[in-house]
Amino acid sequence: MRCLMAIRNFIPSLAGRSEARDSQRGLGWGLFPCAEPRREAPPPAPPLKGRGEVAHSLRIGLSLANAVFLAVLAFVVVPGAVMAQQQPIPPSAATKGGEEEGLTGSVTAVGDWQSLGIAIPAFPTDHAVATGADGGNTEALGRNLARVVYDDLKNNGLFKPTGPDALPGIGYAEVAAPAFAGWRARSAEMLVQGFVKGAADGQLTVGCYLYDVALGKELTRQGYVVKPTEWRRAAHKCADLVYSRLSGESPFFDSKIAYIAETGPKDHRRKQLAIMDSDGANHRFITSGQATALTPRYSPDYRQIAYLSYVDGRPRIYVYDVGAGHQHLVTVAKGPTFAPRWSPDGKYILYSMAIAGNTDIYRVPASGGESVRLTNTPGINIGGSYSPDGRKIVFESDRGGSQQVYVMNADGSGQHRISFFGGRAATPEWSPRGDQIAFTCICGDLRIAVMDPEGHDRRFLTNSWQDEAPTWSPNGRIIQFFRTERGSGHTSIWQVDLTGRNERRLKTPVDASDPAWGPVLP
Repeated sequence: MRCLMAIRNFIPSLAGRSEARDSQRGLGWGLFPCAEPRREAPPPAPPLKGRGEVAHSLRIGLSLANAVFLAVLAFVVVPGAVMAQQQPIPPSAATKGGEEEGLTGSVTAVGDWQSLGIAIPAFPTDHAVATGADGGNTEALGRNLARVVYDDLKNNGLFKPTGPDALPGIGYAEVAAPAFAGWRARSAEMLVQGFVKGAADGQLTVGCYLYDVALGKELTRQGYVVKPTEWRRAAHKCADLVYSRLSGESPFFDSKIAYIAETGPKDHRRKQLAIMDSDGANHRFITSGQATALTPRYSPDYRQIAYLSYVDGRPRIYVYDVGAGHQHLVTVAKGPTFAPRWSPDGKYILYSMAIAGNTDIYRVPASGGESVRLTNTPGINIGGSYSPDGRKIVFESDRGGSQQVYVMNADGSGQHRISFFGGRAATPEWSPRGDQIAFTCICGDLRIAVMDPEGHDRRFLTNSWQDEAPTWSPNGRIIQFFRTERGSGHTSIWQVDLTGRNERRLKTPVDASDPAWGPVLP
């Protein structure tokens, strides 16, 4: 395994894997979830009246679509808010479906979901206005929004969506009053419709509705106010809304991924820290590449990134403050430090330090202070990953003669091995759900596998030559990893769901390794 070999030799490639979290601030979002709607018959029932408590200026003669947009704009949140605020928007003309209706279950199962037809037409606008977002105006942006929603739902492998490029457009008024008969004729079972509207201050308002076509009911809706540069977040939020309502699972599309961008010859790689959206868009480099950067991790609040840097020729851990733009050492140590990991509450950072031939895991307050040694055995102990409740830590160790997975309590007590199958095991990562641990199984080839926290029920998810360094999606249902090509040494980021059947490669501008998936953005 390249991580342990590198640690023993203390060469710049010491971390053949990396995990990170991006920081996103000051988006100025306004979220608008469902208010309890009035119950009405499905279309062709007449449009609902505007709600006086939402906008006093609404009149009975206004169309429902205009009522929706005015109500949204009446509740726009002051730009700059870090946490998204939720506000109600009026319901559609369709009857609101109860929470018990629609699909529920586990996304690890295969079945009817993969044939569930979801129609996603372009999001119309009341009139095209210029915007700094992709497309140049709100009309073109509406199609791009729907494309992102389509790609999100298609690429997770659960659904069978049809996107805006294969569907007729809809009118602005149809967003909240769907023509269900036409969609039934197209064999659509679910319908995602939305709108985009530009404001005088440049802000964009995006609405998203999910309908059950067969029942003629609205299942859920949400609205978002974003800056033009953040339009893709509104699309990801819409996809999250649909995914969560239909699957019963937590969202994950609106999140960030950090990874190591690799360039140069195989024996002299240039490694930079880079970040991108969960779908590979909005890519940017964080470090210049003048010093090798490895193993970044976002703090739970997205404000800081802990990572390994060779900025002065020594492997040491820094914490970079995203808002302030400066960094500081986690701890002044005698030996090389690496593999930083945040505790779930963000109060502590785990790291590994090599001294006199041994490598052990330490814990230090994120705000600074004395380090506490958690392991103390001959050999290499590395890669601590907290359980979601912060009570346990999974890590790898070769104390028994080969790389295996161990678990200990958060204070370092109760250390015990859990991997007892053939081969070796490394890079363990605890699922955000707490029910599984992903790891690299060195069983001939390197493969991504999962097991329960007791080490039982091992399952392989990939079957390639060299797949390693798993990192979980925020909802614990998808795993990303990096794959190395035999011979060329080229690396790329892939992801697979827990069935092991839905695997895809993420596009990156250069070779990519060591992905790390951050939490869902606020």
